[in-house]
Amino acid sequence: MSAREMLRFNDERFRSLAAGLGPDEWAHPSLCHEWSNHQVLAHLVVGYRAGAGLTMREILRRGGSFDRANAAMACALAEARSPVELLDEFAQLVYRPRGIGRIFPPQLLLGDHITHELDILFALDRAPQIPEEAAVAVLNTQVALPNPFVPAFRNSRGLRLRAIDVGWAHGEQGPLVEGRAAELVSVLGNRPRMLPALRGDGVELLASRVSPRRIRRAG
Repeated sequence: MSAREMLRFNDERFRSLAAGLGPDEWAHPSLCHEWSNHQVLAHLVVGYRAGAGLTMREILRRGGSFDRANAAMACALAEARSPVELLDEFAQLVYRPRGIGRIFPPQLLLGDHITHELDILFALDRAPQIPEEAAVAVLNTQVALPNPFVPAFRNSRGLRLRAIDVGWAHGEQGPLVEGRAAELVSVLGNRPRMLPALRGDGVELLASRVSPRRIRRAG
């Protein structure tokens, strides 16, 4: 399966799962700093529909900050559209993206989308059901390619990482961090919530690198 096909399959899986969430769950704070689950969903839609021109204008309006522009677009869309409406649009955009998501590398976008899915599910204390192939693809990309929005590449440096549920491993020396794949994806993406689920002599070092206020939200 190509990276683009895997991204589309994962987005369809996420849409189906998200359709079962209720109003209180959408209003719940996510693991993405200062965003509700509803706003995280809106952010995913913005990434597939906001063009470069609109994004640049919003950046200029926000003093040159991509993060503030990105947050403003997502929050405005969440204010205007219900989760049901956003999921309907997301389902269409998965196959016909118009925005940054059309040109952003699909392997990086897959990591961004799964990280945000985990922001929603872990915040609700729900166990994620990420397919093994997708989880391994995200972890392989995270530790190999710098991503301006998900700092996993930086956070993983010098560590031995082990995903105990999918048989994935990275690194041959350095302190060890091990846990389930979804927990590693979330923590490497700068979400400290699942740090207590990890174990190994490298957890303390990883914890020192992780800060929720460093999270950048991709489009």
